[in-house]
Amino acid sequence: MKITSTNIAKPTTIVWSGKKFQTGIYKTPTNTPIYLEKEAVKGDVISDRKVHGGIYKACYLFSKNHYGYWKKLYTNLSWNYGMFGENLTVTDLDENKLFIGDIFKIGDALVQITQPREPCFKFGVKFGTQHVLKQFINHGFPGTYVRVLKEGFVTNGDKFKLEQQAKNSLTTAQLFKLIHAKEKNETLLKLAIINEALPQSKREKLALFVN
Repeated sequence: MKITSTNIAKPTTIVWSGKKFQTGIYKTPTNTPIYLEKEAVKGDVISDRKVHGGIYKACYLFSKNHYGYWKKLYTNLSWNYGMFGENLTVTDLDENKLFIGDIFKIGDALVQITQPREPCFKFGVKFGTQHVLKQFINHGFPGTYVRVLKEGFVTNGDKFKLEQQAKNSLTTAQLFKLIHAKEKNETLLKLAIINEALPQSKREKLALFVN
């Protein structure tokens, strides 16, 4: 895996259901290093800290490899890296190979894989239709948030070095499917609720589905 683009946003106002909202989903490439802090990316906009930012969502990564798929579906949009609201566009990021709790060295920073991105209405507004939320879920490649264990600069071209692989874990793709599945896999549920790389609130919600 390698960083293709570093992206940050300025505050943007959108309108949905007759109400105005501030959002930081409109990210654009910086072409410069960005600094990963413990609860956010320095200089980036986080409009709603209830659902973005914080220890377990300090930085969002999305795979460059999936851009082609989405460009074919939404040819009318103006495309650039950061389109999915990601801080880091990463070549060869594979959610089927990333385990919750994996620790990577990137540039000067040390990060831990925490949880997949769950799309909200702001994502739909950006793409011009709320139908994109269902498409995103069905596609099954949501990218991942990371926890910043050691702050530092990252930049284009930085490669990911696996420092520690999580044990008794599930992949980011498996967790994403588990969250949205009507019938949830009991084995994966048990792996998720004991995984300390996930926030306690997420683990408690999943624990409600365990028989």
